Amino acid sequence: MIKKILTIILGILMILGGIGHLLAPEAYAPMIPDFIPDQLAIVLAFITEVATGLALIIPKYRKTGGLLFMGLMIAFLPLHVWDVFRENPAIGPFPAPIIRLVIQFLLIYVGWRIYRK
Repeated sequence: MIKKILTIILGILMILGGIGHLLAPEAYAPMIPDFIPDQLAIVLAFITEVATGLALIIPKYRKTGGLLFMGLMIAFLPLHVWDVFRENPAIGPFPAPIIRLVIQFLLIYVGWRIYRK
């Protein structure tokens, strides 16, 4: 029961994060590498995060949502690795980028656990 509630909360957070990409794109822009167009990244992140959040909330699609969440966290992983080595990390001063990178691996594991059940 607790796992289901936490999964639904994660789904809601994903939806809110996706909406946040549209409402405050400037907050996410520093994480986007120069070779990726900002608007494209923002729109794609919005679509994938909202779709993942909905899948996590709807019981029929929850397992798929876990797989999508894991995949999304893996897709974002290079951005967090890149941020660790930047002169001025977007996440914040050192050691914040390292902590965020560790959290990213934890989130990948969470997605895998949701998928497995």
